[in-house]
Amino acid sequence: MPELPDIVVYVEALERFTVGQTLEKLRVRSVSLLRTYDPPVSAVEGKKVRGFQRIGKRIVFEFEDDLFVVLHLMVAGRLRWVKKGQAVPNKVGLCAFDFPEGTLMLTEQGTKKRASLHIERGIDAVLAHDRGGIEPLTASRAEFAGALIRENRTMKRGLTDPRIFSGIGNAYSDEILHKAKLSPVRRTRQLTEDEITRLYEATQSSLLEWTERLRAEVGDGFPDKVTAFRKDMAVHGKYAEPCPVCGSKVQRIVYASNETNYCATCQTDGKLLADRSLSRLLKDDWPKTIDELE
Repeated sequence: MPELPDIVVYVEALERFTVGQTLEKLRVRSVSLLRTYDPPVSAVEGKKVRGFQRIGKRIVFEFEDDLFVVLHLMVAGRLRWVKKGQAVPNKVGLCAFDFPEGTLMLTEQGTKKRASLHIERGIDAVLAHDRGGIEPLTASRAEFAGALIRENRTMKRGLTDPRIFSGIGNAYSDEILHKAKLSPVRRTRQLTEDEITRLYEATQSSLLEWTERLRAEVGDGFPDKVTAFRKDMAVHGKYAEPCPVCGSKVQRIVYASNETNYCATCQTDGKLLADRSLSRLLKDDWPKTIDELE
């Protein structure tokens, strides 16, 4: 799922490519995409784009006449800038925004179509999409700590809950926790003041670093390689590969369709966290430490 750094770079590219242009046509191909009916799709056609903003992991298009499009890419939604009028792909195409200088194409891989598009009138309707999490890059240390310990969650859940922090998901939470040297299953209210400071600094530095990396990668173009798995990440998507800090193999916790990646040496004092699928199968044979695993 595109997260804060990815969405920021998307927004910046959309500003370069479309602000000041008139949306000539919005071609919606997927019936599951459009979640509103009033205002209709035709309401934004013929309107100029005035700007963009990010609300959590959502991209907000601002048009003339107090009209907005709120787009959530979910897990597999991606945007591309293509030749004007290009056909919407049959299997993966969701919609196309036709502008005088090109077309913004929205696609979604896979059979589960989860991306959503809302057309709203007025800023109050737009703000209703805000889940309430604080902005991690602008929050003070005190604001960050207050949000973190408001509920006693695991670290992983606390960072990825949109009601607590805005824009952080599975990928960057793994990177943040690795940088902070904290276990993903540690409870937020168990943290010391020093650990909270370490997490706060790791959150801001990780998100800023990756935003700058993605900006440099895109340059003046349009981001067309948005992915949750990047070769320069320390642990996310790196199961069984060496940790770049200590060399130990990166471990994982698998749950539902997601997994958490971590380094046992750097983050859990060498203890292996129970993987639901494997630990249930192996029971007493499940290794408890990184030494036993090796």
